[in-house]
Amino acid sequence: MSTCRCARAGSRQITCPRGTSAEQGAAVARSVLVTGGNRGIGLAIARAFLAEGDKVAVTHRGSGVPDGLFGVRCDVTDAAQVDAAFAEVEAQQGAVQVLVSNAGVTEDTLLMRMSEDQFTRVVDANLAGAYRVTKRATRNMLRSRWGRIIYISSVVGMAGAAGQVNYAASKAGLIGMARSVTRELGSRNITANVVAPGFVPTDMTDALPEDVREAALAQIPAGRYAEPGEVAAAVVFLASDGAAYVNGAVLPVDGGLGMGH
Repeated sequence: MSTCRCARAGSRQITCPRGTSAEQGAAVARSVLVTGGNRGIGLAIARAFLAEGDKVAVTHRGSGVPDGLFGVRCDVTDAAQVDAAFAEVEAQQGAVQVLVSNAGVTEDTLLMRMSEDQFTRVVDANLAGAYRVTKRATRNMLRSRWGRIIYISSVVGMAGAAGQVNYAASKAGLIGMARSVTRELGSRNITANVVAPGFVPTDMTDALPEDVREAALAQIPAGRYAEPGEVAAAVVFLASDGAAYVNGAVLPVDGGLGMGH
């Protein structure tokens, strides 16, 4: 591991895995894990890190992964599966240095119709799942005194949405989680940030009724939906040396939809 010139604090050098090899002059590949990285936004993020030259693993729940990615089966609601997945990734590509907590589910319905199980299932996957992977990833990040954690939240986590009490609560919770992790681990060169996408066409959003999608588009100042690659670009930035001093931040990628929140 080499020392990166762009990551200094006063006269103190900060060790970072994105340095260069003295012999080859090439960027050193980092070990990246993207949960739920086999489709949609997660897949775009995984491919963006591959393009950076990193070693990338993605979790999935049995649907397989595209070529070029190392896939591990994992349900983030199961702590034992999380631990096993990390062990498999560590054996394949080393300790996770960049964690992207992206895995999530929706079960939309109005509050008066929402069962307690519908609420807890979404919070368990989206928020408690993020806690589980964060706790496991930081074990090695603390040892190496370096790490990047990026949570994929949503504009809904800041603005709320009718019919999404469970989803909005889970995504808002990621902001509090990132900022608490920042306060605990920021002095160890570990950053924890949030990307909050707006409406992005994916398998998940395609399942929404047409009138809901049209109403969402009408509210976006940019006049269009986001591309998954635009969300991925924000994530790659937050994992970069250039974002070493960005910590506990929320970066909206929503075309202006969430302004003021």
